[in-house]
Parts: sequence; C-alpha cells; structure tokens
Amino acid sequence: MEEKAGKPKKTGTAKEKEGEPKKIKPTKEKEESRDGNETQPSPAGPEKPEKAAAPSPFIRLLRADEIECRVSTISQKGLSLLLFKDARVDQRILDEAFTPFGWKRTHQSIDGNLYCTVEIWDGEKGQWIAKQDVGTESRSEKEKGQASDSFKRACFNWGLGRELYTAPFIWVPAEAANISQEGGRYVTSDCFYVQHIAYNENREIAGLRIVNGRGFLVYELKRRPEIKFITGIQMEALEQELARTGVSMEAVLERYGLREPGQITAEIFAKAISSLKKTKTKEAA
Repeated sequence: MEEKAGKPKKTGTAKEKEGEPKKIKPTKEKEESRDGNETQPSPAGPEKPEKAAAPSPFIRLLRADEIECRVSTISQKGLSLLLFKDARVDQRILDEAFTPFGWKRTHQSIDGNLYCTVEIWDGEKGQWIAKQDVGTESRSEKEKGQASDSFKRACFNWGLGRELYTAPFIWVPAEAANISQEGGRYVTSDCFYVQHIAYNENREIAGLRIVNGRGFLVYELKRRPEIKFITGIQMEALEQELARTGVSMEAVLERYGLREPGQITAEIFAKAISSLKKTKTKEAA
C-alpha cells in the first residue's frame, strides 16, 4: 500500500495502458482521489449513449425492395394498390442512421389505445428526442398489430418512409390483375411488387414500376413535369364525395373523357371535387 501511494504517477500510467481510453483525460475528481481509491470514469449506461451517431439531415429514402404493395379496392374493372413498409424496414434504417444504440422505442396504453414513442439520442444536446403516435388494431393479432402499427406511425414522424405519402393513385386494369369473383366479391390471386422507384429533389416519387408475381409490368409512372396526377390522398377525398353525393366514378370518368381512375390528373380532380361539393348529399337530394 505504501509503495502504491508513493508512486501515483506510475500507477496511473499503468492503468491507462491496461484499459483506459487514451482520449479520456483524468478529471479533477480522479486526481484528488489518487491518495485513496481511484475513481474510474463511469461507463455510459444504455439510457445515455456516450457517443451516438449525429442525427442525419435526412433519413434515406426507401429502396424498391423495401416497399410492399397492398390491394386497396377491387372490382370487375380492376384494382388499386397502396404502397407501405413494415416495421423491420424501420428498424434497419434506424440502425443505419443512428446505430443500434442511438435509438429506442417504448409503448404505453392511453385510454385503451396503444402508443409508441421512438426516441433518438442527440449528442449535441445531450438528451433523447422523442416522437410519438398511436396505432390501430390489425385483423389477425390485436396487440401485436397495434404495437407494430404505432411503431411504424412514430417512425413516419421521424421521416422514415414519408415519401410514400406522395405516391400516385395506382390503378391496375382487370386484364393485368387476374381478377375473379368468389362468394359475391371480387378477389385476385396475383401478388404485386415494386420493381423500380425514383425520387425527385423534393423527395417525392417521380418514377415507379410495379410488376406481378410472374414479372409482367402492370403499372408504370412516367411523370412529366407539367402533368401532375391524382395522389392517393386526393383519391380518398374524391371517393368520399362520390359516396356522399351518390355520383358514380363511371359518371366522373365519362364526363372528362377518361377510361380509368388512374388517368385523373390534379387539374381534373380540382374541377371534379369543386363540382361535387356543390352537389347535395344523397339523403337530402
């Protein structure tokens, strides 16, 4: 013990060589405690990473193989598709952007609804930054579906996959969708995949190719700068007005000389929605 107390510099140098990082300088507290027990720097706990990746200015855009297609509506004339991502894609991108130790997720129930909070460590501020959203139930597994959906929605708040909101209305005609009728409803045995996707400088979808399970092209978007087609959100608004007024989609297409909903441009949508809003509801008519 006397030999150790008499050679504090040598002891400190030995410990530095054995395990202490060279970049960590001894603090004042450590220097004052050398006469007794040395105070080692506390390792960073899981709640506060000592060094986490600095937040990227942008979360990277989704690749074609990370996007899935889901049938939204279907009829004898064709079907529409929605683009979505799953929770595994979100986890992968979070790991890439912030490292596996630079983000975390928690769930809590509020008024019977399951919320997810995704937190990312901000090294400059020295604190966790949180964003939260609520999930909806799935048809199969209630709790698991809510947990997954709330996580994906919270990730949307961080910008993961937000470009999917700019997707066009995707219409696949019946001859390319293998549609049949079962039990009074229309179904398809085809699966659909994103073969190619491109974005513009505003992180909006500017090019898109979708194929079926046999590899045949069923949808392609070649957006011209001067022509903007109806988006998925606009199509939902149009369908709501059609349901309210009782006007059929076929009547709208016939009025503007179109063959299918996928040909509706933003200009035609504006005219149609303006006309429909002036129309009385079906019940009151």
